[in-house]
Amino acid sequence: MPISRRTILAAGASSVVTAAASASVQDDPAIEKAIAELVQRSQEANAALLRSDVDRYRELITLAEDFTLMSPFGGRPSRGTEITDETWDAMRRFFRNGTLRQEVVQAYGSAEMVVLAVIEHGHGEVGSLPGQDWPLRVTLVYRRKGADWHLAHRHADPLARGISLKEAALLANGPR
Repeated sequence: MPISRRTILAAGASSVVTAAASASVQDDPAIEKAIAELVQRSQEANAALLRSDVDRYRELITLAEDFTLMSPFGGRPSRGTEITDETWDAMRRFFRNGTLRQEVVQAYGSAEMVVLAVIEHGHGEVGSLPGQDWPLRVTLVYRRKGADWHLAHRHADPLARGISLKEAALLANGPR
């Protein structure tokens, strides 16, 4: 089955990229290449972010003009127009001393759009918390603009380890 429709499971980014690049080419080889590139780019960019290297993140990822972010901390979705230089500076201070390994769960691609469903296995200092594991379930939607791919949407949640129905209900209903 082509990579645009099959599950890719891998222990590390290099094997994910290798699996994506060596998949049987029944679809457009350019799509296969784009998926492999975006898997690698996403891994590298988000690892940089956890190290406070916002500049490297921004070199690797271009946000679409209509970008939306559904943060792992919940709340109202953010829009790309709200992400200012001050926001990037705050992110530089928020994430520190981190590492990241990305596990691709599913990848879909077409000539104009790539969707990656991944688990980011992060570890680092976030906010005022000491270093700890931060596994996140993440969906990334990339859209082609000219010759480049722009990140149109990121949705992340900290539920990679699973929670009970009661815990989900508590989160859904918020503080009382």
